[in-house]
Amino acid sequence: MTLNKPSFNPPNWVFAPVWSVLYVMMGISAGWVWAKGFHHKWVKTGLYHFGFQLLLNGLWSIMFFGLKQPLLALLIIIALLIVLALTIKWFKVVSKFAAYLLTPYFLWVCFATALNFKIWELN
Repeated sequence: MTLNKPSFNPPNWVFAPVWSVLYVMMGISAGWVWAKGFHHKWVKTGLYHFGFQLLLNGLWSIMFFGLKQPLLALLIIIALLIVLALTIKWFKVVSKFAAYLLTPYFLWVCFATALNFKIWELN
């Protein structure tokens, strides 16, 4: 099944380098928070949110690419945005640097949400 895509859909070659950079930044961000000491309440809270958003990210990929279910994927990516915003909030309590490293990821997921919505709408 081929999905109709909106005019603002980037070319396929863009996704791999963008996600590579974002995952490196996410890893540095989480590592920076972890280094503050997992025994701290806010470190644990931030990292639990981080783990949950990673699960939602993976689930979104399965729904969108694997099962080709753009509506379910849209619901998941909206939940991802909410949990990611909470992750940034808790990371900022521990380290502003770590929170800022997640900002490009948040912006990319906002773009992906708009793209997902439009793909759902067109199909």
